[in-house]
Amino acid sequence: MARHFAFHPLAAKEAREAERWYAARSPHSAERFRAAVAGAVRQIADDVATHPYDGSKYRYVRVNRFPYRLIYYIDDSDTARVVAVAHNARRPGYWRRRK
Repeated sequence: MARHFAFHPLAAKEAREAERWYAARSPHSAERFRAAVAGAVRQIADDVATHPYDGSKYRYVRVNRFPYRLIYYIDDSDTARVVAVAHNARRPGYWRRRK
């Protein structure tokens, strides 16, 4: 379990934008998306080291029932840092330069 948890500002922005997109179509869908992201965060917090690697230091967890992944890494202070809330169809690795 990671001692701390942090969202990169751009990852938080991606989550808000996705939620707004779903809200424009259905308030219920936006609520389900928000809950699914919270569930993915809990999965990371519960066992930070069990999720698959993407081929480098980054791990990911899928957002249940939505085409998104939370991309994260564990830094030297044992903090799980979410660097992206990435849509599965978006350009792979666009978030790699985020710290």
